[in-house]
Amino acid sequence: MPKSKRNKIVSLSKTKKKGREHKEAIVNAIREAVESYNSIYVFSFENMRNLKLKEFREQLKPTSRFFLGSNKVMQVALGRSASDEIRPGLYKVSKLLLGDAGLFLTNMPREEVESLFNKFEETDFARTGSIATEKVELLEGPLDQFTHEMEPFLRKQGMPVRLKKGIVELVSDFVVCEEGKPLSPESARILRLLGIKMATFRLHLICRWSPEDFELYKEALDESDVECA
Repeated sequence: MPKSKRNKIVSLSKTKKKGREHKEAIVNAIREAVESYNSIYVFSFENMRNLKLKEFREQLKPTSRFFLGSNKVMQVALGRSASDEIRPGLYKVSKLLLGDAGLFLTNMPREEVESLFNKFEETDFARTGSIATEKVELLEGPLDQFTHEMEPFLRKQGMPVRLKKGIVELVSDFVVCEEGKPLSPESARILRLLGIKMATFRLHLICRWSPEDFELYKEALDESDVECA
């Protein structure tokens, strides 16, 4: 009886021993999970927030498992071509592990998975380099939301402020950020102080695989793109 490809231990020998062992452990964990769950999804993410993802993972832990990390390692686990895929059709899943992506393996019904991922949305403070979703401008005058102790810190962020009778005052209008432009470190700090959240952590389903079929969710892709990738 021929040996099953899915049980084969893959050696990633070009890395140092500790790194190689870690990667081989991930490969084997993914391969074991493939045997335990009846469907596999590739998803992408934007504005990743680790704590929020951890909470989402814990919520789905009884029926599902997530894998994130090196796309190359996940591709090796599934098989990167029709000749080395561990289950029929999984190389199509492997080819869609690009950029900010992960694997979601589950026994949940498709409709429930789609509903959970489509509804998942968590707002947070934007980080340096994020694109501003709106223009924020502070007008000349008192800034009652800040205490007098914060005046030196605000000046370090480039704000034209002064203390007047113990009240922080803006001596001229100040643009914190412009819509569509990247946030500087100073802008990101000021937005946090103002309580303005501009980042939304979202998950997007890219494809679904089961032993019976394969489905693409992204309208920009079709199966010919996967075949040629």
